[in-house]
Amino acid sequence: MLTSVAALVTLFAAAAEAGKRGLCWPYYDSTLDPGVFNNGDGEVVAIYDYETYAPPSTNGNGGLGFIGMQRCLDCTSSPIADLASRQAAQGWATVFTLNEPDINGITPAQAASWYIEYVNPLAIKKALPAVTSSVTAGEGLSWVSEMITACAGQCYFDYINLHWYGTSFAEFQSYVESANAQFPNYQLVVTEFALTNPAGGQADQVTFFQQAFAFLDSASYVQLYFPFVATSPSLLTEYDDAAVTYVGTGSCLYNDDGSPSAVGNLMY
Repeated sequence: MLTSVAALVTLFAAAAEAGKRGLCWPYYDSTLDPGVFNNGDGEVVAIYDYETYAPPSTNGNGGLGFIGMQRCLDCTSSPIADLASRQAAQGWATVFTLNEPDINGITPAQAASWYIEYVNPLAIKKALPAVTSSVTAGEGLSWVSEMITACAGQCYFDYINLHWYGTSFAEFQSYVESANAQFPNYQLVVTEFALTNPAGGQADQVTFFQQAFAFLDSASYVQLYFPFVATSPSLLTEYDDAAVTYVGTGSCLYNDDGSPSAVGNLMY
């Protein structure tokens, strides 16, 4: 397992030349091995688990660069008071912040004040909160813009963090390109994305991700991307009914036996 900042910086420098892909790792994945995607070709380089604790798995980080995420303003699983000490102890080179605050009642001003106090002091790469692809005023990219305004130049960040769920590759491409057009001076990370429960199930997800991966790999302004989700159909069904209803199980990167699924095989 990589533990030093220098080692992780080296890994992420290599990622810029090799791969951009990462694993979006739920808390209930303790029986799965992230290392099955780390086959030495350098395509899959990162893993995050929505928390500031190490990924629960049979194989630690699986040799991938772990990115801590402070998903909420403060929570029992990832206390904000422990953010700096957990980063120092684990040596993350990057931190993600706030999970979909635009639809969870956190105002841009509140997020800006919180970010300045707790995230700014971390001397590593930083992402602004992960927002949805909502086009409703005050949500999605408009929420990000309002947070940047509220920061008044006092928030230090490297990445705009995007989530997307929808019905077609064309819609996804348009969303990512619009984010780049709105924030051209920053790299993007796409930390959740998939089709919303397509009629063709896994086959439709495979076709979508084939197109999406090729697009994202070629987009110089995209630093990292994480398809939803690095788990198995049985685990997703057991622990996340809402995701099954919204996305289905066809985008899972694992089969129930722990091997890569048809979507997972695209990660290599």
